[in-house]
Amino acid sequence: MPRLLVTPLSSLPDVLKTHGPSHLVSLLSPEHMIATPDGFPLSAHLKLGVNDIIDPAAGTAPPLREHMDELLTFARSWDASAPMVIHCWAGISRSMASAFAILCDRMGPNREIQIARAMRQRAPHAQPNRLLVQHADDVLGRGGRMVMALNSMGPPLRMEEGVTTEFPLVGL
Repeated sequence: MPRLLVTPLSSLPDVLKTHGPSHLVSLLSPEHMIATPDGFPLSAHLKLGVNDIIDPAAGTAPPLREHMDELLTFARSWDASAPMVIHCWAGISRSMASAFAILCDRMGPNREIQIARAMRQRAPHAQPNRLLVQHADDVLGRGGRMVMALNSMGPPLRMEEGVTTEFPLVGL
């Protein structure tokens, strides 16, 4: 079944071993970026060095529109015959925002609220990074609907680290 898997960094080795993904997205601070795991094709591992901040003036290495362009281009090259794994440090913010963007792109416009609510149901801990989602909204021409859909999710369950969560590309 075509699916995205969102996981924290600490669970990445087990997820790679258990699910055999074809593509991997790492969203980590530039100074903490990981090497491509042994045996994983370099061309199938997208590394985005971004900090988990929502105000570009609040720190270094904020998510930029260019990062979202890279992510969506990479995701569009994925044929979904094997899972795509997306991870950040905790599996709560940057990785969930990236999964939300990919799901909105794959499922088409006017499904943003449905996707956000499905994300909340599957991942009570999800708190998608709003700056990444804003960039996705701009890139996909959604007129603010993706950002507004985050509000429909309600508050997240507070956790220091998320759990591996599966998002099917069909039947969400």
